[in-house]
Amino acid sequence: MLLDRSQLESREIANLAPYAARSVESRGRSFDEPESEFRTAFQKDRDRVVHTTAFRRLEYKTQVFVNDEGDHYRTRLTHTLEVAQVAKAICRALGANEDLAETIALAHDLGHPPFGHAGEASLNHLAASEGGFDHNKQSLRIVTQLERRYPNFDGLNLTWETLEGIMKHETEYDLPDGNWEPHKRPTLEAQVVNLADEMAYNAHDLDDGLRAGILDPRSLHEVTAVSRIVSAFDMDLANFTSADRALLVRELLGASIMDAIRATHEQVSDANVHSVDDVRNQTSPLATLGERANTEAKELKTFLYANLYRHHRQIRMARKADRLLREIFEAYLASPEMLPSEWQHAVQARGIVRAVTDYMAGFTDRFANEEYRRLFDPGILT
Repeated sequence: MLLDRSQLESREIANLAPYAARSVESRGRSFDEPESEFRTAFQKDRDRVVHTTAFRRLEYKTQVFVNDEGDHYRTRLTHTLEVAQVAKAICRALGANEDLAETIALAHDLGHPPFGHAGEASLNHLAASEGGFDHNKQSLRIVTQLERRYPNFDGLNLTWETLEGIMKHETEYDLPDGNWEPHKRPTLEAQVVNLADEMAYNAHDLDDGLRAGILDPRSLHEVTAVSRIVSAFDMDLANFTSADRALLVRELLGASIMDAIRATHEQVSDANVHSVDDVRNQTSPLATLGERANTEAKELKTFLYANLYRHHRQIRMARKADRLLREIFEAYLASPEMLPSEWQHAVQARGIVRAVTDYMAGFTDRFANEEYRRLFDPGILT
């Protein structure tokens, strides 16, 4: 059996919930081009994101632990893949469009600089004269301007719905662009990605913190949702094993996904939502955790902030990242001729601050460290 695009679109119409975004109803692309013969518009978007240079670079960008601290910690890339998995699981159960959710999830962190949130804070300060730095807006710049893979336009020419999902990515650490239809909610698929992002990093940061030995298993009784799983499986926190850790994180994330499905379905039903327009016209997000799960997720987040993100090792890393990025930034501003030739052209087009910010936002942790040595180590001449 061969399924062409029209048949895939017909399947969406027949099988998705009435409030799901359908590719055939997309607002389209900025530049006219033929759609794929065997992919929907959202599937085409997804494939374009996966093949970008920015997506590949996520493998060597910090989530919590910098790349050279170990091979088993999450990177920005594996975080992105986990968000996509969680978002697809929720959308599948709700009859929402998995392809759109996956695409937004895969693109939502393309604009992250090296060294995680420490790197973002540093670039935001350094680029203050040009409006600062925000990774949501940088993700949009990447997919609309900076990736140049097609002869007739800059960027990827993604559908409006994918771009909206990127710009309206919203978590405790991410603010949506207030200039992007601020009076409207994004699609349910985009809202699910927002929720999945927080669910994924709560679970995997707990996992990585325990693996690194920064989090003491004996302190887990302080977190209600975690303590419940520990009790249910009779775990010995004084003799906590790697198998215990895997079981704990698996059960925690699984329970969160189940709760998100049920709570979001209840929200959709209570709001009498029957179309994408109904989703957009809501005064608050529809994708949510239940009241108890939401309270417990906040408790876990507070625990991680106090015991992992503010641990002295993480603070040292953040200070080192800020110093490294600041000195590189200042060196480029003082001598733009040290930039690669294509970025020297960007200086003429965008101004020195924005061009340097765009360039450095694309750095991986590894490249940033190497560039620092190239610029400041007298023994390295290339």
